[in-house]
Amino acid sequence: MRQHNATLSDGREIIYFDDRESTLSSHRRADDRTLDPRPATAKMRLDPLTGDWISIAEARQNRVFLPPADQDPLAPATPHNPSEIPDNYDVAVFENRSPSFGPDRAHNEVDAEQRLADLEVIALGQTRPSLGRCEVVSFSPATSGAFGSLSLQRARTVIEALASRTAALSALPGVKQVFPFENRGEAIGVTLHHPHGQIYSYPYVTPRTRRLIESVESYGPTLFHDILAREQDGERLLLRGEHWSAFVPFAARWPIEVHLLPHRHMPDLAATTIEERDELAVMYRRILRALDHLYDSPTPYIAAWHQAPTDRHRDDIRLMLQITSPRRAADKLKFLAGSEAAMGAWIGDVTPEATATALRGAIDTEAKLTNSQEEHA
Repeated sequence: MRQHNATLSDGREIIYFDDRESTLSSHRRADDRTLDPRPATAKMRLDPLTGDWISIAEARQNRVFLPPADQDPLAPATPHNPSEIPDNYDVAVFENRSPSFGPDRAHNEVDAEQRLADLEVIALGQTRPSLGRCEVVSFSPATSGAFGSLSLQRARTVIEALASRTAALSALPGVKQVFPFENRGEAIGVTLHHPHGQIYSYPYVTPRTRRLIESVESYGPTLFHDILAREQDGERLLLRGEHWSAFVPFAARWPIEVHLLPHRHMPDLAATTIEERDELAVMYRRILRALDHLYDSPTPYIAAWHQAPTDRHRDDIRLMLQITSPRRAADKLKFLAGSEAAMGAWIGDVTPEATATALRGAIDTEAKLTNSQEEHA
């Protein structure tokens, strides 16, 4: 797959990823906009009660909110819509204009490791620059849709882009964890209807991963292997391929929750093989399409790639996709109220086994529709 690197008018990087059979020219128009200066790097503050770092990114208040299709900032630029992407494309990745974590242009990047030292030390009034990088991954020039609505070829290109960017971002000074994800639906809080995802590169290991490290240290290094073996033989299994298995987890927090695990150990998407990426494009898309057959309207979700830290626990923490949705009925959402939001103590509304049964039915429906469409194509 072809890859083209360029620079936007304010200095941000943009990378084009072309489909395997793309007909697009290798030449891409330059960004001729006159943009305001990039915002200052956000600041992190330490919560001494939990040890969590909180990024205070004021520039995010100015980001675009649900614009009309003719002013879509992820559509290819036109004279009437000077968007973030100057030319036509298959998949495009670029630095976020208002990032939660970004480069500190006032200092040399090689100083990042030193400036982010001692992040695990608890003290009062601690601040650090929110160093890292936030990127937008535009799945398509179409102004509506999601990963599940992509063609198989385009889904494969997106996966290639995520793997490529995981490798590149993991090598940046000061980056400790790389997190690709997709938010879908206004109930999740999306601000653009355009099919897209994001990649956050954190200067620390995230709280969820810190808890996971504790679990591995308590259980042993075979935790992911044993979970996979148990679920492959259980009633919550949804799909099993040559390289990946999808299942509803034993202790699901959300009304809809699907985990996708590779059959061999790998720390992140960059470590996947061509064959694993090929199967992933099919299975990932199939699961997301099935979610929209549960009810009469599209189901909101978060699709989150949990990857190992860049510098440790690479042999213990296995790559995992977690897809979650707050939708607990056709017209009901699960809100994080007192117990979950205040204490982190979750209460499930639906049994994981019931969710697995419903999802298997939705997967069968999706398969029948896909087969019928292929027969009439």
